[in-house]
This record gives sequence, C-alpha cells and structure tokens, in this order.
Amino acid sequence: MSTGAVAIVIGQTPFTFTGLKTIGKIFFIVDLIMFIVASFLIGTRFALRPGSISKSMHYPAEALFFGSFWVSIALILNCAQTYGTPSCGPWLVTALRVCFWIYAALVILVAIFQYAKIFVAERLQVADAMPAWILPMYPFLVLGPLAATLAPSQPQESAIQMLIAGVTFQGLGWMVSIFMYTIYILRLMSGELPPASSRPGMFISVGPSGYTATAFVALGVQAREILPPDFMGVSGIPAGEVLRIIGIVMGIFLWLLAFWFFAVTFWGIFEGLSDMTFTLAWWAFIFPNGGLTLATIQIGNALQSHGIKVLASVMTVLLVVAWLAVAGSCIKALWERKILWPGMDDDKDMEA
Repeated sequence: MSTGAVAIVIGQTPFTFTGLKTIGKIFFIVDLIMFIVASFLIGTRFALRPGSISKSMHYPAEALFFGSFWVSIALILNCAQTYGTPSCGPWLVTALRVCFWIYAALVILVAIFQYAKIFVAERLQVADAMPAWILPMYPFLVLGPLAATLAPSQPQESAIQMLIAGVTFQGLGWMVSIFMYTIYILRLMSGELPPASSRPGMFISVGPSGYTATAFVALGVQAREILPPDFMGVSGIPAGEVLRIIGIVMGIFLWLLAFWFFAVTFWGIFEGLSDMTFTLAWWAFIFPNGGLTLATIQIGNALQSHGIKVLASVMTVLLVVAWLAVAGSCIKALWERKILWPGMDDDKDMEA
C-alpha cells in the first residue's frame, strides 16, 4: 500500500523534473515485486498451516488487514494507468476497464462478508478501537481516485459509468468511515492512547478523508470533460461545471479534517517518541498521508494555486523520505528478528 501510494503521488506531483517519471516507475516496479513476494509467502503460510486462513479472516490482529491486499491491487491498477498507458496500446485501456469492474464486484463481497464474519465471530472492545477497523472498507476509499484516473482514457460512455461508480463506491467507503471515526474518537476521549510503538497506526484515520477529498476533486474536474451538456436530461445547465464546483468545494471541506487527524496523530507519536520501537504499524506513516498529499495536489491543480502546489511538492518529498526511513527500519528489524519471526508476529496468540 505505502509503496504504491508513493508511486502514485510521484506520478501526479505538480512540479516535475527530468527523471522523476523514472523514479515513479522504480517505485511501481518495487511495489509489484513486494506484492507478488508477500502474496506468495502468505499463501505458503496458509498452505503449511491448514485452517489458519479461516481463523485469519476473523482474528482481529489479522482480519482487519485483509483490506490492505485489495487496496494494494487498486493502487497497482492506478499505477498501470499512470505509467503503463502512455507506453502501451489501447489494449491496456480496455484491460483496465475490465479490471476496474471485476475489482469493484470483489471488494463489495469482501466488505459484506468480512464484516459479517467479524460481527459473528469476534467481540471487539470500544476501548481498543483503532482506525484499522476501517481497513475492510478502505478499498472503496481508493475506488473514487482510481475511477478518476482511469476515466479520461476511456470511451465517453464507459467514462460516464466509471464517474458515477466512483461517486457511489466512494460514498460507501466514506459513510462507513464516519461510523468508525465515531467509535475511534470515543475511544480517544474515554480511554488511553495506544502503546507508543502502535501509534503510527493512528495515521490510518487520515486516509478516509484524504482519499475522499482526492476523489471529490478529481471526479469533479473530470466531470467537466466527460459529461455531455444534456446529462440526466437537463438542458441549459452545464452539469459538468456544476459537479466540478461541488467536487472542489467538498474536497477542500474534507482536506482540513484529514490534516486535523494528521496533527492529532503526530502529537500522540511525539508524546511517546522515547518509548517507540519499530513495528509494522510504522508503514502507516506513508499510505494514509499519501491520501492527504494527493488531495493537496488535486486542490492545488484545481485552484491553480502556486502556493498549494509548492506545499504539495514539499509533502511529496517528505513522503519519499519517510518511505526510505521506514523501509530501512523494516529491513533492520527483520534482520534482527524483531518482526516476521516465530513469536514476534501479530498472530502469535491466534492459537490460544
């Protein structure tokens, strides 16, 4: 998720230079390799431990992160459009359209059945609420930006369908995220902050509003180019222009909410900095804040604001630096057998 998000941010950052596209492609290739290797290793783990996949689908420390698999696929499709379409023939445009609808159908099933399984098999405590509870719904939060990325290269009829679908899917992801936000805020108000090493996971709360802001602005901008003048049978009113204004305003409306969650999380991490050790939750430094960065990029482009574009470029640089730091820490922790070793994983208590 994090590596794919960095690749997308680099591909959309407003100020470019020679070689930037190549850097983005490198991140995309690394993302593909990591996704394939991780999927193979997780599949091997399930094959070697019969029955573990069923437990994994409702065991809280793992089940909620199943959504990460699907988010990663959406980001790969987004990168394929950004970096692959200019170099490939029309076959890729068609293939991405087919993948978009298949992906949408699959994540609907995941969102329904995984939450249903958790509701039946587990009893999660409000005192332990974390933004990770949103993760099974996260694929819908990146479907809107994905639709906005794919639509411009599609035939008009398909582009209109994607535009409508992007709004629909984003709406589901955003509304369920609001419900989870309520539980999370209740936990923060009535309980303690998570352990210091887990606090980077609080950044996950930045993603829903960040990616939804991105979707609103990007889909609104695309509406002007895609929708016909008589859309929905209304003549005399430029529907595309109306939706563009609404989308930009709503994106700006949500941007500050994403920043607020970022600031609250940053302060919580700062408070516990002395007690922090590396955990896989550190990757949340990257992906959710990628949504905030993308929203800033989209707003800067829509408003044609030089200042906002400069801010977005600074955020892009900081995101890449954070990725390098987290990746280095992850490799070091793996080498020292602090993560991904028996007794050191989140599933160590699953059998019990």
